[in-house]
Amino acid sequence: MKKSIFLIALGLAVSVGCPFANAQNDELADSEVQTKVKQARVHAKALGGALKSRLKQAIQSSGLEAGVEECKLAAEPIAEGLSQNGWEVGRTALKVRNPNNVPDEWEREQLALFASLLEKTKLEEKQPSTPIDTYKYDSDSGEFRYMMAIQQGQVCMACHGAQVAPSVKETILKHYPKDEATGFELGELRGAFTLTYSPQ
Repeated sequence: MKKSIFLIALGLAVSVGCPFANAQNDELADSEVQTKVKQARVHAKALGGALKSRLKQAIQSSGLEAGVEECKLAAEPIAEGLSQNGWEVGRTALKVRNPNNVPDEWEREQLALFASLLEKTKLEEKQPSTPIDTYKYDSDSGEFRYMMAIQQGQVCMACHGAQVAPSVKETILKHYPKDEATGFELGELRGAFTLTYSPQ
């Protein structure tokens, strides 16, 4: 019988499972899941850190347009480099720049929850607990899925905010003619890192 476990940070948690499952097996499964959560967080932070570093270097050396070019060139190779040993690492969003990053149904649902949580903390004038993340585990197949929210940061405002310079907009549209990823406010949901682990 399938057992799935879901977790969302900020204290929102749901667990669905078989009430007759062996307690020892449950403890083992939970331990394996927590290990996968830790691994997923490491991979997500590695992708985010590498992208931010490359972006800052490009902008400092050659301007915002070069930052757009660098994101185009670097994002997928970095994600592919981290997609090893059963892991697939990437990014997604409700409003995407790269059409290859369109969310599936489960990702869309989690993104909507992330956005709602961030809006709630903003209205309450609170800082959200981080990381804001969620996971889903299928004990039958061993597939594990994980997402970590990406908040709109200051370094990304020039290319994803409401006031994008015409020259930067032109560069964006050259690479992404159907770009949707502008108009964001500082601190709101930009998207999410999305990871899947499949047993080999």
